[in-house]
Amino acid sequence: MIEVIIVFDNMGCFPCFVAFNKEASHVHSRRVTSEKFKLLSASSPNTKDESEGSVRTHTFTLQELKAATNNFSPECLLGEGGFGPVYKGRLENPKNKAVAVKQLKQKSCQGDREFLAEVLMLNLLNHKNLVNLIGYCADGDQRLLVYEYMAFGSLDKHLHDLPPRAKPLDWNTRMKIALATAKGLKYMHKANPPVIYRDLKSSNILLDENYQAKLSDFGLAKLGPIGDRSHVTTRVMGTYGYCAPEYFMTGQLTMKSDVYSYGVFMLELISGRRAIDDKRPQAERSLVVWAKSHFKNRRDFIKLVDPQLQGRFPMEGLYQAVAIAAMCVHTQASTRPLIGDIVDSLTYMTRRDTSPKLRKSMVTK
Repeated sequence: MIEVIIVFDNMGCFPCFVAFNKEASHVHSRRVTSEKFKLLSASSPNTKDESEGSVRTHTFTLQELKAATNNFSPECLLGEGGFGPVYKGRLENPKNKAVAVKQLKQKSCQGDREFLAEVLMLNLLNHKNLVNLIGYCADGDQRLLVYEYMAFGSLDKHLHDLPPRAKPLDWNTRMKIALATAKGLKYMHKANPPVIYRDLKSSNILLDENYQAKLSDFGLAKLGPIGDRSHVTTRVMGTYGYCAPEYFMTGQLTMKSDVYSYGVFMLELISGRRAIDDKRPQAERSLVVWAKSHFKNRRDFIKLVDPQLQGRFPMEGLYQAVAIAAMCVHTQASTRPLIGDIVDSLTYMTRRDTSPKLRKSMVTK
């Protein structure tokens, strides 16, 4: 029989899940070693979504990933985040398969913890709206993650600072992305134990060639409260502008913290604005603060809409989308909806508005 043991190191690093015999005791370690990762290939708890099939991560050598990325050539660089650079690569087996390779910045304790968290979370979770972790490499001081390649990249690049000739996302595509993101978040919240994403933002939503959205970057994911516990208390992590106020103030994390971040994300889709934009006037720098000034009067909802849509959106769909966002960013966490309720609302809305009668809307000054 397999039992899941939560392993903490003495420096307070993120817990990792390791399969041991039931008679095994808690293990403590001061270092992240490649031997720990080898244990991930062994039996793991059955927390996969069976409808998605069983997935096992592959252990890559550093040489394999160097070959896949042409020795991490700048020509293969897709971008760079807090974790480190991300490269496009092609694996020899399966033949010529395109992948994304994320390389951890060396000598980063925080990065080590996030690497562990991401490997372990994605080894346990499997859903069509979560990016698929193909494998990892823990070779010496090198830490790399290998994902499925998402051809259209991160959502933020399709919302902000578009090149002059780039086509902006239409309304239906935005709501399709909103629904897919909510479904991925619902799956995480319904896991046993629940998983709190803690880093929902447009740059962590990846798009394939059909604009199918998937959540990525699970380095800050945290196991949620179980039993009669209402929250987990943890160090405040995440991205400024997306962080729920109660979590920011107290460190008390709940699923409703993710719902707040989802509301900010929803406002990004509606408005095309960044969560925080220091280039705007003071009253408009915070997307949430600016949006809340328009929530009281339904007639003002139109002022929230991305000008790049050029008025092409269903008014009823706008009302519902803004209502969802407004509930999600409510200051009181208990007032925010469950992510499952959001999925239901968006499912209804997107079915009805598949071919909406779009109208040219004029903003009344």
